[in-house]
Amino acid sequence: MALGASGKFPVRPGVPPDVTGADHETDVAVIGAGQAGLSAAYFLRRAGLDFAVLDHGKRAGGAWQYRWPSLVLGKVHGLHDLPGMALGTPDTTRPASEVVSEYFGRFERAYDLPVRRPVDVLAVRPASGDRLLVESAAETWSVRAVLNATGTWDRPFWPRYPGQESFEGRQLHTADYTGAADFRDKRVVVVGGGTSAIQQLIEIAAVARDTTWVTRRPPVFREEPFTEDWGRAAVAKVDAAVRAGQPPASVVSVTDLARTPEVVEAERAGILDRLPMFDRITRTGVHWPDGTERPADVILWATGFRAALDHLAPLHLREPGGGIRMDGTRVVAEPRLHLLGYGPSASTIGANRAGRSAVQEIRRLLAPARSRTAARMP
Repeated sequence: MALGASGKFPVRPGVPPDVTGADHETDVAVIGAGQAGLSAAYFLRRAGLDFAVLDHGKRAGGAWQYRWPSLVLGKVHGLHDLPGMALGTPDTTRPASEVVSEYFGRFERAYDLPVRRPVDVLAVRPASGDRLLVESAAETWSVRAVLNATGTWDRPFWPRYPGQESFEGRQLHTADYTGAADFRDKRVVVVGGGTSAIQQLIEIAAVARDTTWVTRRPPVFREEPFTEDWGRAAVAKVDAAVRAGQPPASVVSVTDLARTPEVVEAERAGILDRLPMFDRITRTGVHWPDGTERPADVILWATGFRAALDHLAPLHLREPGGGIRMDGTRVVAEPRLHLLGYGPSASTIGANRAGRSAVQEIRRLLAPARSRTAARMP
């Protein structure tokens, strides 16, 4: 007989665990305390629901606390205020990791949000009655609904290419990037067509011996600044995919790239002379089908992230194509579960809106049970 992730509840095929012995009981569990999770917590507080926020970070800040130090606030695109509290006018020359972490911390304290950290949620599974069981290694929560806001930072995507294991240089993902100093006098191949790839490539080019930029598709730059209409069109494309049960597309594939003054300068300097993807990796570099080779000391995989949803596997949500069928933020196969920061709500402004709409649905979902509880009270 298998045990649950916490070691407390037996897992029998087809038999939901009895959660009467759970360590905690509440209406809603919010998993993750980034932009989406804090937005949801704000609206849960306003709705008067009992809830707990479970965050695996050691401090406030969500994924922002892990951003590389040279990413100053002035280089960040698309950061929006949390509901009910403006970011204000911070120093744009400070690292975004510091500014946003401080802001999130102020928000948590201002609204007295019940954030518990560090908590690594290992599993969410159906339980007895109308409950779901949320399990960490040490504790369990019996809940009526889950708002999952775990984002993507914990699941960096590493493509696989022939010869990758034989490369004698260094390979790292953009999630491991801490600054350009590590690349001084190195021959660097940067793989990826997103904003992070471009920002890091420009920084590295200033100190590296040589840089090569490689992408699967030719990058598409837009001359005009990012607008709400541009954002809405991108969100609509992603929403259509997740409603059909398909995996959400990458942000760059639906939004394109902004041709900022920094990008224009890099183009003029030849830093953004993009090459198509190589077909294999050699011991000392990369190789293309036409026989071209480039030597490399470092390969930086700026290849994005995937949604961190492994803890939801016991709910069996995946469609045959690998996606999760959604209706707004609600999972069609499990209406007690909402995914925030997934698909169309992956942007910071989308996360705020998603938090509000998800809590409205949760209130309707819980209303009958709360009415029955009230009727039983003397």
